[in-house]
Amino acid sequence: MSAAAPSATTSQDALARLAAVIESRKPERGGDPQASYVARLLAKGPDAFLKKIGEEATETVMAAKDVDHGGDRASLVGEVADLWFHSMVALAYYGLSPADVIAELERREGTSGIEEKALRKARLREGEQP
Repeated sequence: MSAAAPSATTSQDALARLAAVIESRKPERGGDPQASYVARLLAKGPDAFLKKIGEEATETVMAAKDVDHGGDRASLVGEVADLWFHSMVALAYYGLSPADVIAELERREGTSGIEEKALRKARLREGEQP
């Protein structure tokens, strides 16, 4: 069994701290690609970190499937952490932060996923019409 879940504030603080570290590693802020993995990913551009997001997403799926067959749940947690981390690098590259994602999740709170998806499709259809 895992330890007690951290509070939402603690979790948001951890994400904010990590986001600040990622920001500090941007090449334009002096991040050194020779000394920092994040700086290296950012210097290489979107293809590098987007490829990592794809790899980590696949590894997350594989770890989840392993858990279905008695595999280590900690491996799934580790893979999700890797996926979140690389997603945060993408957010930083595009001038966004975990707070933007949290705000979007809060906006969706209490909305049926089915209804939310139907609303997005309807808005897209309206935008496509002349």
